[in-house]
Amino acid sequence: MVVMAPSGDIAAQQRDLIVISTVLMLLIIVPVIFLTLLFAWRYRRSNTAATYAPEWHHSTRLEIVIWAAPLAIIIALGAVTWISTHKLDPYRPLDRLDAERAIPADTKPLTVEVVALDWKWLFFYPEVGIATVNELAAPVDMPINFKITASSVMNSFYIPALAGQIYAMPGMETKLHAVINKEGEYEGFSANYSGAGFSHMRFKFHGLNREGFDAWVAKVKQQGTMLNRDAYLKLEKPSEKEPVRYYAGADADLYTAILNMCATPGKMCMNEMMHIDMMGGGGKESTENREKLQYDNRHAGEGVVQPGATVPATGVPAKAEPPRNSDGNDMQHDMPGMDMQHDGHSMPGMSNGTDPAPAQLNNNN
Repeated sequence: MVVMAPSGDIAAQQRDLIVISTVLMLLIIVPVIFLTLLFAWRYRRSNTAATYAPEWHHSTRLEIVIWAAPLAIIIALGAVTWISTHKLDPYRPLDRLDAERAIPADTKPLTVEVVALDWKWLFFYPEVGIATVNELAAPVDMPINFKITASSVMNSFYIPALAGQIYAMPGMETKLHAVINKEGEYEGFSANYSGAGFSHMRFKFHGLNREGFDAWVAKVKQQGTMLNRDAYLKLEKPSEKEPVRYYAGADADLYTAILNMCATPGKMCMNEMMHIDMMGGGGKESTENREKLQYDNRHAGEGVVQPGATVPATGVPAKAEPPRNSDGNDMQHDMPGMDMQHDGHSMPGMSNGTDPAPAQLNNNN
């Protein structure tokens, strides 16, 4: 129901788009359903008074109605889609607070940097120097400029009362411009399945007046700790049902490091690698950069087990089964002289049933 009764202007325009599209389609659907029932009743077998015209095959007036009405609706839907696609582009800065108010010329948007972690949300407020976990706040009638990324797998940042969902992806930054028009507490969550703790990946979004927002910032600074690289690396490890956390300060370049996948010491930032590529590459000496650009094993050796297809819930690696013949016996035993060896080496794919299958990258150093 919150989608149909939102509290932000962008979400309200999206609600209107849903209503307009539904009404336009109902202009065809309702008459078709009504006429289907009407014809079934009027031309039933027992109604001998109904006109019987087995040779009838064409009516210009009916053809015009049948083709013109859907064509007009398609044109209308196309126009609405074209206009709304550009007007509601999440990357497009806002041009109004609501349908009746434009944004004052001296208004500065509030910037919020969003990071989707496993399985919680991290929010940076670079302009006031704070950060929070699983709690977000913004002043009413102030444009918000969201910059969104993720630390590992893809998630979707969604506050139904504020605006539509925007994907959060590692190594990429998406954007969302929105505004909240009513004070209140609203639900935010991930709308894209991302693993075991997905169901609890929720946060509260507070729409506050200006005084209330300033008081909230003061509370975060008073109760919060420092978010540096070491604290972030501990926070970034997978966890579920994380409580709200406040950080009175955060490293100035931490969000940029997360975005470029180099928050872990020893990793090369993506923008550095892209600069090397832009300059023509680093030659043979750049081969040492390979280890600095590996991310899938970021928690290997730290006691954090990432579940995968080759690792059951017991934690025991899966083992490859030996090939069998039609009667179920091991083919290796039925074929004399075949010892699965070739020139002193095991042949790829010819397991003897005792060697474990290779572990997935994120479980292996």
